[in-house]
Amino acid sequence: MTVKLEVFTSHSCPYCPMAVEVAEQMVQKFGDKLDYQHLNVDENMEKVREYQIMSVPTVVLNGRPLPPGAPDADMLEKQIKKALLREK
Repeated sequence: MTVKLEVFTSHSCPYCPMAVEVAEQMVQKFGDKLDYQHLNVDENMEKVREYQIMSVPTVVLNGRPLPPGAPDADMLEKQIKKALLREK
């Protein structure tokens, strides 16, 4: 009963650190209920193609990309809670 949270970033992206910070807040809140990965787009081209990522930062929740950009913490928390409910 875990939710997969992937954050795609780039070294040159000024907004990516915010996305990573929000994701790490979620890891602190949800602990082992989250399977978290922070992925650099340049080093993970296969996954970038698989998810059709066109810009960074992009957060992928259980294989479904969220709208590009640094996510709002409250919105991401709600999305994770919904995903956890679906997993039960």
